[in-house]
Amino acid sequence: MNHTPPPQLRCGLIGAGPWAHQTQAPALSAHGGVAFTGVWARRPEAAAELATEHGVAAYSGEEGIDALLADCEAVAFALPPDAQAPLAARAAAAGRHLLLDKPVATDVAAAREAVDAALGAGVASVVFCTLRFAPDTETWIEEQSALGGWFTAQARWLGARYAHGVDSVSPPSPWRRERGGLWDVGPHALSVLIPILGDVTSLSAVPGPADTVHLTLRHSSGASSALTLGLSAPAGAAGTRVELLGDHGKSVMPKWNDPVTAFRGAIDELRAAIRTDRPHPCDIRFGLRLTELLAEAESQLS
Repeated sequence: MNHTPPPQLRCGLIGAGPWAHQTQAPALSAHGGVAFTGVWARRPEAAAELATEHGVAAYSGEEGIDALLADCEAVAFALPPDAQAPLAARAAAAGRHLLLDKPVATDVAAAREAVDAALGAGVASVVFCTLRFAPDTETWIEEQSALGGWFTAQARWLGARYAHGVDSVSPPSPWRRERGGLWDVGPHALSVLIPILGDVTSLSAVPGPADTVHLTLRHSSGASSALTLGLSAPAGAAGTRVELLGDHGKSVMPKWNDPVTAFRGAIDELRAAIRTDRPHPCDIRFGLRLTELLAEAESQLS
């Protein structure tokens, strides 16, 4: 029997901001199945700093993107969504597999262009919705999906990042402040509920205090769900909870706290999708669906 492990996946990283430092780069660097080839950033000094930290090449500028793509088989992204989408399309057109951040884009047309590029090139893709890859929550989602019989669900995803008087220690993210919790934590909530309850067939959205949004969803299984999403809750009100109610009683999603481990899991799933040529359930097409739903919700708020 041949026990030779599959070859390492040569993977580059596009983006060198705080999340790249905290999550993507450490996971890529420590993953035994990956040859971390380099980091691209718009600012040469940012690329150089992160690249030096992990002993890889640094790239910047327009020519640097092409050089990075030439040196890898796959690309991980740590960019704001609307910077990510066109570069993802460019990487896919070059035949590179994609490990994307959520949301893929906040513009439906841009997300569709990235999907078309990925499908046209036949590349594999995974969207890093954290809870789909964190070990405890991934197992819980799979178990509840297999169990079925769910009647309704409630998801509360409230952060205090922009609450009055709160000195947030989280990295600054201008796009998050501009687009709010709907686009930041909304993909997380939907990525948990859709595989369990089915695709969303209808939704309604109403604004709450500050950037808080309340969503009511109907799913293809017939179940309903209610979501409360925001980044500006008082510190004492912040927290995350997903609860399912149905034939088997009640089930609450377990806690998670290690995005690096979750990102390593996403890398594993991308490698498996490449090896088997089977699309992952949380691929770029699922990312497009999340963008479509969130854009529809946002349109109801204006």
